[in-house]
Amino acid sequence: MPTVHLLDYVAGNIRSLVNAINRVGYEVEWVKTPEDVKKADKLILPGVGHFGHCLSQLEQGGFLGPIREHIESGKPFMGICVGLQALFEGSEEDPNVSGLGVVPMRIEKFNDVSKSVPHIGWNSAMNTAIETKKESFWGLRPTSKYYYVHSYAALYKPGVLEADGWSVATATYGEEEFIGAISRGNVFGAQFHPEKSGVAGLRVLRAFLNGDQFQSLPEEMVTGKVDGLTRRVIACLDVRANDNGDLVVTKGDQYDVREKSGVDAGGQVRNLGKPVEMAKKYYEQGADEVTFLNITSFRNCPVADTPMLEILRRTSETVFVPLTIGGGIKDTVDTDGTAIPALDVATMYFKSGADKVSIGSDAVFAAEDYYKSGLSGKTAIETISNAYGKQAVVVSVDPKRVYVDRPEDTPHHTLKTAYPNAAGQTYCWYQCTVKGGRETRDIDVRQLVQAVEAMGAGEILLNCIDKDGSNSGFDLELINDVKAAIKIPVIASSGAGVPGHFAEVFSKTATDAALGAGMFHRGEYTVSQVKDHLQTEGFLVRQFEVDL
Repeated sequence: MPTVHLLDYVAGNIRSLVNAINRVGYEVEWVKTPEDVKKADKLILPGVGHFGHCLSQLEQGGFLGPIREHIESGKPFMGICVGLQALFEGSEEDPNVSGLGVVPMRIEKFNDVSKSVPHIGWNSAMNTAIETKKESFWGLRPTSKYYYVHSYAALYKPGVLEADGWSVATATYGEEEFIGAISRGNVFGAQFHPEKSGVAGLRVLRAFLNGDQFQSLPEEMVTGKVDGLTRRVIACLDVRANDNGDLVVTKGDQYDVREKSGVDAGGQVRNLGKPVEMAKKYYEQGADEVTFLNITSFRNCPVADTPMLEILRRTSETVFVPLTIGGGIKDTVDTDGTAIPALDVATMYFKSGADKVSIGSDAVFAAEDYYKSGLSGKTAIETISNAYGKQAVVVSVDPKRVYVDRPEDTPHHTLKTAYPNAAGQTYCWYQCTVKGGRETRDIDVRQLVQAVEAMGAGEILLNCIDKDGSNSGFDLELINDVKAAIKIPVIASSGAGVPGHFAEVFSKTATDAALGAGMFHRGEYTVSQVKDHLQTEGFLVRQFEVDL
């Protein structure tokens, strides 16, 4: 197989990029020294996280000079995400660190007053010259969507880069138009992640590696273009060992996953299928992300042999959308007594194919400490966010309603609800829980999400114990309350039973994504049916593409 050189400066989930490159017919050779860059024909620089960290690492490793020489020699070069940003003169993210200066512009932070930041999700990469040239570059299509996750971007200035010979593709987020991809000669940069962009992203990688720079487009693609961020539909798989020791996907009612009736009655763990196979099925139905929540502790298993690592490795070979893993992301002690920091645990998952890690109970304990003594710099959220960027850290919240007669009856943040309890109480607050909802803590959901946002979390997975397993729809009051309290994206979870619940949550809240589980696992509805329903209701969604 032909080869491409990949420069990894510890950029998060590289396994998925390797799998994607293999999928389109190329092998990867690793760049480990500056001398290796000189041997490279095609060179790819991936990146996630902090601009300053990326450029500083490259400079300390002696790579910046050889990368410039590679580009100047005319050899193919591709930068992904922060790898694209490295091509620019500098970034507002770290004004003291210079970029490669290939593109005479600077990277700026998104305006977070009117929208969630980071920008996470599936958006466009629209060639600015498409109306006149009716062509794409490096496999981009105006009818396709690509996966972005970033807080900083090159804001588009019409005609500036084009006048200097650059081909430019843009996307719109809120009121801001930014550069999604650029190309000139041998240089190609993508702000999105092609390895996480499904078939559309694989098409981009294949075009770059094959040197197929420009392609003419049929008229229906030009006229059928749709710009903007889509509504994300996420499939969630609760994974645990059953009583026979097999890993299964399960689903509970208020987190109880054991059967209460039928042939498996008597306490057997509810078995809804095999994790890897189900993840692939949801990917092919059009799921925008797949989340694995590990609800088995694997206490007697060495950390490096945790079965979830193998599930991620196998899933990332065939599923080219973002993968999130939750459960056990904390400071831990291995079976041999070795202390393993949460950052090292997260690194194992990233190297196995995860794009994000989800932190649950430990986030509650960290938030309690935050209100006592402020930021420590030592929590799992802070250490992982600082190393891999806040977009890599999701905090999973499990609140439950506590009703009161009046707001004055509790020190916690309350809301007046349209759904009073049996006692007629019309005020409630949302109490956070830990240990799978089994234990309550004296902290409310608003306190929690504001604390973890300050620590560096990039996204909130907002569950609701009262709604879990109910199939009655999402808790819209909870979602709106949390969205009003923070600037980072929120994923609505718990309660989805029919496609209409997704349309309802997107129309009645400002949630950034919505998650389904049991309705998919039981085969009652597919991800495709949910997306078809959303589309008929006027929402912009990404549909699964079949052909490369």
